[in-house]
Amino acid sequence: MEWAGISVALGFAGLAVLAVCSFKVYLGVRALGRELERTRRRLGPQHSALRDELRDLQETREARETDDGVRSS
Repeated sequence: MEWAGISVALGFAGLAVLAVCSFKVYLGVRALGRELERTRRRLGPQHSALRDELRDLQETREARETDDGVRSS
């Protein structure tokens, strides 16, 4: 009967360890989410400027292309 009590106690101890590890993972994921949001806010203006520049380059390229679709080499 003593073994049953020891096995139950070890089972609860194992669950406690898993709970602590799960909580640490939760805190890490939350910190990572905050860091990603901060990085997204910092890179937002540069991303917007890059998209605008890419759009301008595409418009310039489309304006230079010929209407018949034939390229000269």
